[in-house]
Amino acid sequence: MDKPPSPANAATATLLVTSGRNPHDHQGVVNPPVYHASTIIFPNLAEFEAAEHGTHPGPTYGRRGTETQRSLEATIAALNGGEETLALPSGLAAMVVTLLAFLERGDHALVTDAVYKPVRRLCNGMLQRMGIEVTYFDPTLDAAGLEQLFRPETKLVWAESPGSLTFEMSDIPAFAQICQKHRAKLAIDNTWATGLYFKAFDHGVDLVTEAATKYLVGHSDAMVGAVTARGDDMQRVRKVADELGYHIAPDDCYLALRGMRSLAARLPHHYATGLKLAEFLAARPEIKRVIHPARRDHPGHALWRRDYLGASGLFAAVLHPVAHEALAAFTDGLELFGMGYSWGGYESLVIPCRPAAIRTAVPWQDEGMLLRFHAGLEDIGDLTADLTAGFARMKAAG
Repeated sequence: MDKPPSPANAATATLLVTSGRNPHDHQGVVNPPVYHASTIIFPNLAEFEAAEHGTHPGPTYGRRGTETQRSLEATIAALNGGEETLALPSGLAAMVVTLLAFLERGDHALVTDAVYKPVRRLCNGMLQRMGIEVTYFDPTLDAAGLEQLFRPETKLVWAESPGSLTFEMSDIPAFAQICQKHRAKLAIDNTWATGLYFKAFDHGVDLVTEAATKYLVGHSDAMVGAVTARGDDMQRVRKVADELGYHIAPDDCYLALRGMRSLAARLPHHYATGLKLAEFLAARPEIKRVIHPARRDHPGHALWRRDYLGASGLFAAVLHPVAHEALAAFTDGLELFGMGYSWGGYESLVIPCRPAAIRTAVPWQDEGMLLRFHAGLEDIGDLTADLTAGFARMKAAG
């Protein structure tokens, strides 16, 4: 392990506990109250007119957020080092409003080939119908390679580093320089590392999106997205979200806030357990290769070591080819590894994937099934015992 699985620094751990909290404004209550609201009553005409003109400092309508939402947004913004955050009803919603805020008919976007699959569907569907062209690029391109793909109408580059399925690392600072040169925005999906382990704005990123559903919520019980930005960029994002009618429920904001208070304690555990699981899998004869950016054998390890403060519990391993019956014998008897979408909660997960079906810029070469693992908060010995039993079933069935 190159880096100890610890919080980025003590100040960040404290920030997660203290941001967005004003107990003395709420009779000493530690957690911000949950405001369920649609209508907001104004005490006088002056305040109503201020709301109409967008200058009212407090809540104006339930869809535009209450103090519960503002507390969450302040905490996420502080973690990311951004000026302002907008909370949304899902990670995909955050990505939708970001893309629509900076792209219009006739524009061109460069999108990593490792992009989250629902965003790829958005690019190939809605954006295409709107007359926005997307080019998928090799996420491991250097600055010169990325710049060759730029056109006069290129307005945005979308990065996801590492990719949440195949875990390629991108040179984000180099991408930022090219974007600045061409006056294009650089947006990143930072769900894997969160603001705890990757300070995106310090590396030149303009817009940070996250599926806060994952590690920020941390308990697999709420859908939350977030966009963090600086300056005028957030005004464009807010305008699109308002036009689309997006609104996040106050209870989900509360659950995300609850999860964030323990992020600096939880994520190091995911990090350490994930690396131990990766080491265990790398030694198994059934595994062709392990894909984890924090391992020295990962092609992008140097970039991870240079730019990241830690790693999460999400990684992948490629199986040697096996019969479908053998794969089912492995997965179906697992007791601690659930098979389900999403990740970032306290429970361990594994899903089988075939990346070749969705890659376009960089063909996927492995013939064996890719297994994406999420390391939860269980005991590492129990997790490896569960996998050992699974591999025994696979061998017996194969």
